[in-house]
Amino acid sequence: MKALVYKGPGHKSWEEVPDPVIQRPTDVIVKMVATTICGTDLHILKGDVPEVEIGRILGHEGIGVITELGAGVTQLAVGDRVILSCVSSCGKCLNCREGLFSHCLDPEGTPGIGWIFGYMIEGTQAEYVRVPFAENSVYKVPEGMTDAEGILLSDILPTGFEIGVQYGQVHPGDIVAVIGSGPVGLSAVMTARLYGPSRIIAIDLDDARLKRAKDFGASDTVNSGDKDWKEQVFALTDGAGVDVAIEAVGVPLTFTMATELVRPGGNVANVGVHGKPVELRLDELWIRNINISMGLVNTNTLGMLLKLVSEHKLPADKFVTHTFSFDQVIEAYEVFGHAADNDALKVLIR
Repeated sequence: MKALVYKGPGHKSWEEVPDPVIQRPTDVIVKMVATTICGTDLHILKGDVPEVEIGRILGHEGIGVITELGAGVTQLAVGDRVILSCVSSCGKCLNCREGLFSHCLDPEGTPGIGWIFGYMIEGTQAEYVRVPFAENSVYKVPEGMTDAEGILLSDILPTGFEIGVQYGQVHPGDIVAVIGSGPVGLSAVMTARLYGPSRIIAIDLDDARLKRAKDFGASDTVNSGDKDWKEQVFALTDGAGVDVAIEAVGVPLTFTMATELVRPGGNVANVGVHGKPVELRLDELWIRNINISMGLVNTNTLGMLLKLVSEHKLPADKFVTHTFSFDQVIEAYEVFGHAADNDALKVLIR
């Protein structure tokens, strides 16, 4: 089969590799129908994730059709069309039983980390993939759901919802600021609406993405390149700041912005993946009773979000802006890697 292989920092190749095989009774083999690219893949290619070995197949999102079952798989069948969760979990260990699938204690890589596709084991940007713990790590695709809708459920919709909206404790009537209008930030914008906030303020440097944020449910937008961006945000509140500030970029500046915008007793939900330490001004934050949360997605809400997408309550297909075939995967990376220049959100590779 062919797959996208990490060849070291700055290098990748679409090349022939061995077909995957069943290794454990709980495995299935899936013929990939569609996959996509995540910002994490770009970090790996830059060399920011040194644990990833040269020769690893990248990718952790996808939709496919089961072609082979392990001996212990009884709830799935050959021919099932399934969404692959970006987090693989046994469903039985202490952490899994608490719904903390992202820290499964029986992974095939680093103990306590459920994200293994494209990291510790071969990933989904390939013609076929082996899926461990299949009965707890794939979801059957409802009739009528498109690839463009389903692919978003592998990672970014659960990430924006769980780590942004749920960890941020959004309540009805809240004013929510989402810093960063990339795919995960827009996922937080879209799913925050499920809790009935009075305002959702999208903040970004890119006017094109801010315009798109309106389509995803933002009530207001602020360009953080404006000198008075903070004053604009506070003018949209009662002057005290937002109830929930969701950071969806992953750089020190945007984390600081989130802590500056939140009102006393409010919540900062850090969703962005940070590559270096940030300054935490506890000397200023403690007296404001600020709560700060962060984490790796569990995908324990994937089933619920799947129902909402299938009933068109969440227009997930809006995220896909570009479509490529598998043999155009290198071109897809170029487009996604220069998203602002190409007005790209998510690319669909099928």
